[in-house]
Amino acid sequence: MKSKKPTLMEGGHTDEIYTPKYALDILLPFIKEDWTRVWECACGTGKLAGYLEEEEFRVTEGNDFLNEEFDCDIIITNPPYSIKDKFLERAFKLGKPFAFLLPISALGGEKRIRLFMKYGLQMIIPTKRVNYITPNNGKSSWFHTAWFCGNMKLPKQLNFVEINRD
Repeated sequence: MKSKKPTLMEGGHTDEIYTPKYALDILLPFIKEDWTRVWECACGTGKLAGYLEEEEFRVTEGNDFLNEEFDCDIIITNPPYSIKDKFLERAFKLGKPFAFLLPISALGGEKRIRLFMKYGLQMIIPTKRVNYITPNNGKSSWFHTAWFCGNMKLPKQLNFVEINRD
């Protein structure tokens, strides 16, 4: 898949960071065996979609989550953080199981808190920060992220998981 130009957020920071495989590895044990069709709805360059395909999921890629809709068992993505509220709201309204890799700080914010109060929220929280890959091949991990999950029926509300960055 052809790389696209990174989206710039306010302040000139990029909204495009790439997910390393080990970030997906901590989510995999929580995905039900019969959830084989994944919608990676903010696929960007396709790294996460590629990792999912390596794990033998049937992946539908998309880049317009707010307007597209595909038949799937689960939605998995690392969404653009600048529009995370819109992604969360749409995912909850669709009612499908979903897992979004978001900064822990996404727990705050009046709009998000109201969504979480209305629909519920479960999380898969790694013991270490994920080192994201930036468009210029640098690594970025000044913030801690977790999988924000809806409709997945996880064992606990907060699921702490060891992460191996090797």
